Amino acid sequence: MIEAVSCGGIVIFRGKILVLYKNYRNKYEGWVLPKGTVEDGETYEETAAREVLEEGGSNVKICKYIGQTEYSFNTSRDEVDKKVHWFLCEADSYNCKPQKEEFFEDAGFYKYHEAIHLVKFPNEKEILKEAYDAYIAMKKANQW
Repeated sequence: MIEAVSCGGIVIFRGKILVLYKNYRNKYEGWVLPKGTVEDGETYEETAAREVLEEGGSNVKICKYIGQTEYSFNTSRDEVDKKVHWFLCEADSYNCKPQKEEFFEDAGFYKYHEAIHLVKFPNEKEILKEAYDAYIAMKKANQW
């Protein structure tokens, strides 16, 4: 078994959430949150911000660590156990651009009730809910 670590962002601008539509050879299809592998010498925060920029084209400020999700998948050679560290991020605009090289076909900012229904994976839905609750709490405390 291979252990891998990724980081991602729940990106919010003016109350709307960035989600990406991925279509890999019509096998893997669905709306996801931006995330990716930690590179040598990077902090988790740096990875999250870089991946959001690369995959979704959004510049962000990291606001808060939200938590971790885990999942496993198989490759042709081995099973991969992946841990993803998630951060609540504030975008500087609604600008976004899907990374075509990574099979992202669309990207956009959606209201919470839309985004929670669009996101494909249950673990991403749960972390999205936690992040949005944190965002609402920060807004109420005038910290956003």
